[in-house]
Amino acid sequence: MAEDINKLDSVQAIRDRLPDETVIYDLAELFKMFGDPTRAKILQCLQIRDLYVGEIADILDMSISAVSHQLRVLRASKLVKGTKEGKEVKYSLDDDHVTKILECGLVHVNESR
Repeated sequence: MAEDINKLDSVQAIRDRLPDETVIYDLAELFKMFGDPTRAKILQCLQIRDLYVGEIADILDMSISAVSHQLRVLRASKLVKGTKEGKEVKYSLDDDHVTKILECGLVHVNESR
């Protein structure tokens, strides 16, 4: 009987430490952004250096409109940001957290190879 009470206490203690449902939802949405190979390639390009849409399109052999669409999705998720330079926008990763996520993901993927 005492063991059952301790088990319940530990279950409740874990529940109490979980983030709110909205935070969990936002986390899942963030990881969805990395679930698309095209977006992952764009993020990898921007990890190397800041680029214009046309440069990304050339590197990935894609249309400018397709790259622009993916950049809009990434901007909405606050993974990339754009800086207006004349008539063009130069894109970069939004912050160092994005780099860390990419690096951790690559380490994990390469460990299992």
